[in-house]
Amino acid sequence: MKKLVFALVLFIALIPAALFANGAGETADQTDDGQYKVALIIENTIDDRGWCQSMHEGILGAMEQLPGKIHYEYSERMTTVDSESIARQYIADGFDLIIAHGSQYRNMVSDLAAEFPDVSFAFGTSSDIIADNVFTYMPESEETGYLSGIIAGLLTKNDNIGFVGPVDSGDAARYTRGFMLGVEAVNPDANVNVAFTGSFSDYVRSGELATTQILAGADVLTGASQQAIGALRACAEYDNVLWVGQDLAQLDTPEGQAKCVAASAYNYTAVVVGLIESLDQGITGGTCIPMNFNNGGFIFDYNPALSSVVTDDIRAAVDEAIASFTASSGVLADWADVQI
Repeated sequence: MKKLVFALVLFIALIPAALFANGAGETADQTDDGQYKVALIIENTIDDRGWCQSMHEGILGAMEQLPGKIHYEYSERMTTVDSESIARQYIADGFDLIIAHGSQYRNMVSDLAAEFPDVSFAFGTSSDIIADNVFTYMPESEETGYLSGIIAGLLTKNDNIGFVGPVDSGDAARYTRGFMLGVEAVNPDANVNVAFTGSFSDYVRSGELATTQILAGADVLTGASQQAIGALRACAEYDNVLWVGQDLAQLDTPEGQAKCVAASAYNYTAVVVGLIESLDQGITGGTCIPMNFNNGGFIFDYNPALSSVVTDDIRAAVDEAIASFTASSGVLADWADVQI
């Protein structure tokens, strides 16, 4: 088990998170110094430029917003087999909240939650309520996918767009279908070629699939989950190929600076602050936290290095979509009807 304890936190942009907390009740247990002990279990690393990094940075952001409130440790590269023993160690060490960041940890969380009802757990993506001491969170990433689809549909010159995903489930499935809806809205003549690696961690396979799509004529690509960074790296090998990112961290990679036109990000700071506020109010689980533009769960930005390729039409279409999502949740309620 690799664990790091953070005494100092990085400054990141924060937005209000009160919308994620609900209910009232008795105050949850804390350490003697008033802190909640929070552990994170992830399949990859805290610098994977995607899924795991976004939650790690979200916890750091919550620590910034709630100074002195959170004692944080994490464990990287945890398979479903390894995760239970790590979680049990955290429980033995008196942790109040264990975040198992990935739907693959569902069974582990369910079993341990039943065995340890005084410990709170959280995992996602899932909209299911599985126990009174388990929180879930579900990014409604059809919204971020739609923005990426708008950009790809208006950028492509070949009407040939590539998509590299992990598996067709969870928030990845929502992003995929939202992307296809976005492309259809602005360029119904464009073809979207969707391919899945079968893994959230197979960077090599995602690069291979992206290369195949590029050689078949795709000039704009996107991808879901952290494994998609392999596809972004493949894009860097070819001229006249652009990328639309699912995570803002992709804008900071060398490949992203050269190829990633824009990206969205999950604002896990708001989620974690909401979890801590729920614990303060005696709510130990039993709720699902949605993430969308309406409640501040998403962030979007352009790559200033590629501003020349972002036309006025692209900006206007993206702005209109974000305004619609911000005004009301559930705008793309029909996302599940999209056929791949």
